[in-house]
Amino acid sequence: QVQLVESGGGLVQAGGSLRLSCAASGRTSSIGAMSWFRQAPGKERDVVAASNWSGDNTYYADSVKGRFTISRDNAKNTVYLQMNSLKPEDTAVYYCAARLSMVVTTTRTSYNYWGQGTQVTVSS
Repeated sequence: QVQLVESGGGLVQAGGSLRLSCAASGRTSSIGAMSWFRQAPGKERDVVAASNWSGDNTYYADSVKGRFTISRDNAKNTVYLQMNSLKPEDTAVYYCAARLSMVVTTTRTSYNYWGQGTQVTVSS
């Protein structure tokens, strides 16, 4: 089993920055890829950024390209999401997810483990 705990959410003004962290524990050696999803009220949970554990394959949703960066600290078993130039439409609950396969995918049902989510609110 793998446990994921997100942190770093909060309230920020438009144009500001936040860094989310996702700390993994348990059988972390089994993790092949990790992603960040987000879900706004009344909307689907969609992928924002994804990366395999080695970091040589990443994916970004078009809406965040050039503004968000996913990164890893393998020694700390932690994945980060650096979010810059935040917009009100980035407001959502952000979830960290992990899957056993190293293949990066945007399919929500392909992920085996989920964190509890952290709220990000961007004010205009």
